[in-house]
Amino acid sequence: MNWFTTEKIDSDTYVISEYRHWEETHCYLLVGSERCLLIDTGLGICDISDEVSRLTNKHVTAAATHIHWDHIGGHKYYPDFYAHKEELDWLDGKFPLTIETIREMVCDRCKLPENFDINAYEIFQGKPSKIIADGDEIDIGGRIVTVLHTPGHSPGHMCFWEKARGYLFTGDLVYLDTLLAYYPSTDPEAYLASLEKIAELPAKRVFPAHHSLDVSPEIVSEMRDEFRKLKEQGKLHHGSGTFDYGKWAVWL
Repeated sequence: MNWFTTEKIDSDTYVISEYRHWEETHCYLLVGSERCLLIDTGLGICDISDEVSRLTNKHVTAAATHIHWDHIGGHKYYPDFYAHKEELDWLDGKFPLTIETIREMVCDRCKLPENFDINAYEIFQGKPSKIIADGDEIDIGGRIVTVLHTPGHSPGHMCFWEKARGYLFTGDLVYLDTLLAYYPSTDPEAYLASLEKIAELPAKRVFPAHHSLDVSPEIVSEMRDEFRKLKEQGKLHHGSGTFDYGKWAVWL
């Protein structure tokens, strides 16, 4: 059985998913006339470049929404990758979790491929080919994707906005499950500011990095409104608990 599940979003946009892992990570391949943009590269349990090569023979630039192991696992196959300056240390030996903790998360609640050695698993380290910032535009030929710095889940978290198609790629900022904002490296106040930012966009489709792909654009405004209420109640801070809103929740 193939580790990856690939689905077509439109004629030149694909989602490559890891449904066999509990995180159900999604990566997005945007094919332009000159090159491709791969938003996130998954866990690195299997070789995502094999899957990508079945879809295109064009040059691929990788751009992770943020530097967590489940989003950069396939970066080792893409030396041309972009990152935000706030997380460069995480690519250079200073990731705030131990490799033992990461390995436990990788192998938790899933059946790994028989030839996968969890003891050899490492978080990707490397130097980006380009440091990108809020407002930068990535032109892949006939398609322009705007970088949005959206901290909260992590300091250098980015969403990617393709205005022409109304596509918003939200990484771990927005998805249907429990949003994680309790780690020391998270910032609940910044999370709200980022939701305020992307809620203003006229998104036609929202593409998350995890779980269900059936995410309506309206959920962004709903999340923003609930975060606003938490702030008004003095609860938008670490340690205040988990708040459940039905389709989604937030752990602070």
